[in-house]
Amino acid sequence: MADIEKLKQYNLITYILYILGFFVGVTPIIAVIMNYWKRNEMQGTWLESHATWQIRTFWVSLIGYLIGGLLTAVLVGFAILFFVFVWNVYRLAKGLIALNNGQPVGPMV
Repeated sequence: MADIEKLKQYNLITYILYILGFFVGVTPIIAVIMNYWKRNEMQGTWLESHATWQIRTFWVSLIGYLIGGLLTAVLVGFAILFFVFVWNVYRLAKGLIALNNGQPVGPMV
């Protein structure tokens, strides 16, 4: 049980790093590396869903931000950037709430 508590704390730290990314920029890269690093340890537990959730959130957001950034020249990029930001905040909030409640997060989209 102590390992689960340590891994839960680890997940909380990675969620915080993702949130700090809105202000600092580089911390989500650290968080996604941490997620990949510990995901095997979480395998078979409800915490594995959080690592997978965070990894998918990182990659989809990164792609969305890149596409939105490229398309700002034709103005539609600003709408894409806003949508990706809102989606990113939603995913982080949903994950944190589930983590706090001791539940897996999903569905995995």
